[in-house]
Amino acid sequence: MINSLLALPFEPSIEGLGEEYWDVVDPAQFSSTELRFRNNALLRKLGIDPETISDQDFESAYGRFEGRTPLLALRYHGYQFGTYNPFLGDGRGFLYGQLRDRQGQLQDFGTKGSGTTPWSRGGDGRLTLKGGVREVIASEALHRLGVSTSRTLSLVETGEDLWRSDEPSPTRSSVMVRMARTHLRFGTCERLLHLRDAQGLERLLRHVVAVYYPTIAAANPIREGEADVAVEAQLLAFYAELVERVARLAAEWMAAGFIHGVLNTDNMSLVGESFDYGPFAFLDNWEPGFTAAYFDQTGLYAYGRQPVICHENLRLLQEPLAMLLPRQPMEQSLETFASTYHSHYRSCMQRRLGLPSHLADDVVHKTIELLAAWPIGYGAFFAGLSEHVELNGLPEEPHALLPVVVNGPAPSRDVWMSWRDSWWTQQREAVSAEPAEAQAIPARLQRWNLHTTPIRPVIEELWEAIDQRDDWLPFQVWLKSISVD
Repeated sequence: MINSLLALPFEPSIEGLGEEYWDVVDPAQFSSTELRFRNNALLRKLGIDPETISDQDFESAYGRFEGRTPLLALRYHGYQFGTYNPFLGDGRGFLYGQLRDRQGQLQDFGTKGSGTTPWSRGGDGRLTLKGGVREVIASEALHRLGVSTSRTLSLVETGEDLWRSDEPSPTRSSVMVRMARTHLRFGTCERLLHLRDAQGLERLLRHVVAVYYPTIAAANPIREGEADVAVEAQLLAFYAELVERVARLAAEWMAAGFIHGVLNTDNMSLVGESFDYGPFAFLDNWEPGFTAAYFDQTGLYAYGRQPVICHENLRLLQEPLAMLLPRQPMEQSLETFASTYHSHYRSCMQRRLGLPSHLADDVVHKTIELLAAWPIGYGAFFAGLSEHVELNGLPEEPHALLPVVVNGPAPSRDVWMSWRDSWWTQQREAVSAEPAEAQAIPARLQRWNLHTTPIRPVIEELWEAIDQRDDWLPFQVWLKSISVD
């Protein structure tokens, strides 16, 4: 039987930029391979019938890396906790290949845990199995919650014992394959500033616009004889669009209760998509100062600071872009960040509340006030509201909506009633204006909320079954419970 994964029509897209953007690498050889997760939804997105792909096909392609060259470790720099680091790059993974999905969009296959590269900096180039399981959980949860995110295509256990200071060791090893729109980062541009390579930066950004911002490329064509003016117009439009995408992404994280953990500039994508979120977490109780990374001692990347950090990283990106572009129009674009963020945050929160996005945002403010005063789980509140409406229908009167978190502490009466009356009024107004909202509101609540949010105790419970009993069923059941294509 032919392994179709070894015959995918990969494109040499990034190779066309030239050798100064990457290094050719060889994957590690592993003692054994066993597929632990496969994303059939992504196969369908690529136009591949999952029934034609066996688990062994995944292991051959993405555990043993049979028949695939070249494999590229990308070069980049980055600001890490505010300090510039010129010694970065893909250190435990590589760009496996790029190919088009069914919509014609270019997608990257990027590995994690596949071996050492010139940028490993003394590391072993491996990924713990727990780290791989965590990224599957995060990417699928974010996708379900409507966050722009990379997703996990496969996870293969690789039979090695790894030693880590932040996990009980020895621990199991794995290779993960991520599908993302691009693995080009803010730090890719910052490296070119460090090298004072304006020509290389222009080549990179024109590539990014042509591939990932085709509408901007079409609206700002570069014609012979007017290249300088046209390039400036195209790249300024790119930066403005990137500001909007990142603002919307930050709003999606905040509405989802997601903490990326390490928002260094090398972990920010040039297309405004979530990826490389290592020590992530989801909020349990409402806590703006919550940090996901144990080593974030100052709370720099705390949950509530994520919009500010994204804004600052966009400002830092102006430094390399200033080799090609004037500052003032970039600053004008950056000024739109706040309004875009607040508008999209309101829409994301309203859909979690089941409400249409055109309504007033008073209920969003009251939701935050309620969660700040009521010591219950952030995700549990939305899950409880969804379940309450599913079981009881939309309440005919405000007093019919009782506190929605079962077995939790009672909320303050005044704060609860303030939120309850606001939500009840808005859903009634929505149904009065459009009777179809009587079905749409419960449907939104079901679609945009998770029955069980993957807070740390939930992840640890799923991992314990794998680690102690090699029982993957709870992990599989949880994934099925949140599955949407």
